[in-house]
Order: sequence, then C-alpha cells, then structure tokens
Amino acid sequence: MIKNKKFLYLAIIFFLASITLNVPFPHKTLYGATVYLFNIPIKTLNGLNYVGITSLLLLILSLYFLVISLNKYHARFVVITIIVAMFLPSFVVSLYQKTFATGIYSISYDDSGSHCSFQMKNETTLHGKCELPLKNNSRNDVQFTVEFYEPYQSENDIPMVSLMNKNTSYNVMLRGKESKRVKFETNIDVSKMKEHINSGEITGGVNVIIKSGAKSRKL
Repeated sequence: MIKNKKFLYLAIIFFLASITLNVPFPHKTLYGATVYLFNIPIKTLNGLNYVGITSLLLLILSLYFLVISLNKYHARFVVITIIVAMFLPSFVVSLYQKTFATGIYSISYDDSGSHCSFQMKNETTLHGKCELPLKNNSRNDVQFTVEFYEPYQSENDIPMVSLMNKNTSYNVMLRGKESKRVKFETNIDVSKMKEHINSGEITGGVNVIIKSGAKSRKL
C-alpha cells in the first residue's frame, strides 16, 4: 500500500508542524476568527491570520505527500487525516492539562458558558456581575487572579466587560480537580466617564486573562 516511504515521512512531518501551529495553548489564540477552513482560523476581525494560513498550507502539503506516497485508498486516508487535524489540537491541550500541566496551565475555561450582566444602581454607580465556568485539571490547588478585557475594540466602542476591572482585583482558588462557576461582582463608579453602558448582558465569549506571578494566559 505504501509506494514511497520518503514521501510518507514528509507527510507526517508537515502534518505535525501544521498541528503544532494550530494548538490553542497556552493562550486561547485567534480571538474574533471569522473564517475557518478544516477548523483552522485563517481570517480574524483584524485581517488575515498568517499563522492559520501557514498551518493550512502545511496541512495541504501533508495531504499532497500522503497521496503520492500511497498506492491506493487515497481519498479514505485524506478524509481521515482532515478529521484528525480538525480535532487533534483541542485533544492535545486537554490531554496535556489532565496529565502534565501545573499551576495556571492546568486551568481550562469554557467561555461559551460565561455570562456578564450590568445594571445601574443609581446615577453614578453601575453594578456588574459575571460568572465564569473554570476547571482545575491538576490534582494540586491553584490560585490565580482574573482580569477582564475586550480583545477587539475601536476608539468609538464603549467598554463593557473591562469595566469589571475598575478599582478591584479578583482572586480565585480552585482545589485539585475542582470545577465550578466562579462569580464576580463589583460596583463601578461611572461618574467621571463620558460614555458608559447603563445596562446590558453578555452570554458567551467573555474574555479573561488569568495570572499567577509572572505567568499569564489569555482565555
């Protein structure tokens, strides 16, 4: 079935290189991705994603060398390779966090289950409340701080989740293998702000940075 081992080895090398570039770790990279191909983000709100494009080109090279290295079953192996390429990066991250990762690198965050709400308490005070589903995949306790941020914001955009950072910090402790929805609440003084939200909600996609000492991760 294998016609040329040299081409097969090249296919494996290019495939592994493509997967390495597409692994979303330690940061959840490529916020605002708008165009995906084979689960590889090739365009974001900021324009073309050159890392994603490079990963895609390497995958295409891998498929090319795979096809010419085999005598038969070309279509079958191409489909299998594409499926593996789509799901392997996330699986690698999950496996690493459950086995070798320590500290904040063992923390996973399901941003699809995040939620923030804002409501004016009076003329000068905005009350903000957020809930984030966090999980410690290691057996050891992990302590870290959480900071909210908006990854894509123009000069005309009114800040929302980043308001949660005003005059406060959030410390979180997760026990070994603990998974829970962590709640954050704060009162925000908006009296000196020219523009601010009066009320609103965000469900899913709340962006945070977790920090511990000199280490940080964007999730």
